[in-house]
Amino acid sequence: MSDALSGEWLNWLPAWVAQSQLLLMFVSAFLSATLLPGNSEVVFSGLLLLNRFSFENNAFTIFNLWWVATVGNSLGSMTSYAVGRMVSMPEWQQLNRRQQRSLQWLARYGSISLLLSWLPIIGDLLCVASGWLRLHWLPSLIFITLGKGLRYFLLIALSPL
Repeated sequence: MSDALSGEWLNWLPAWVAQSQLLLMFVSAFLSATLLPGNSEVVFSGLLLLNRFSFENNAFTIFNLWWVATVGNSLGSMTSYAVGRMVSMPEWQQLNRRQQRSLQWLARYGSISLLLSWLPIIGDLLCVASGWLRLHWLPSLIFITLGKGLRYFLLIALSPL
């Protein structure tokens, strides 16, 4: 049987994942935080478990995984924020009642509401809407990063081992 059919060509995959896990985590976290579909928690949890079974620099590796996931996810959310800034603002009357209430809530609470940016679907919309409402970028970045970092920290704390 040829190598391609027997699956032996996949032998490089575990070594590549071990060497490129931080890059893999960053890309997954970044893309998951944009409007593209993705789930960085699955990649994070898988890499976390992979590192928990490795006893070399365990705490340092887990910290790096947390840091890279938080930065990647925050930058992805700031990309959604930038998309919202680029969209022209229609008149409030053109929005349905539910959309108006949602935007009024976000305008009322401001950037602190971006602590919820880690929530699936809603978080992406919060980031786009905060850009659309022209909330200041620095507090938005701070609260996005805090929310994302806390979410990944909880995944570490709740993981087995």
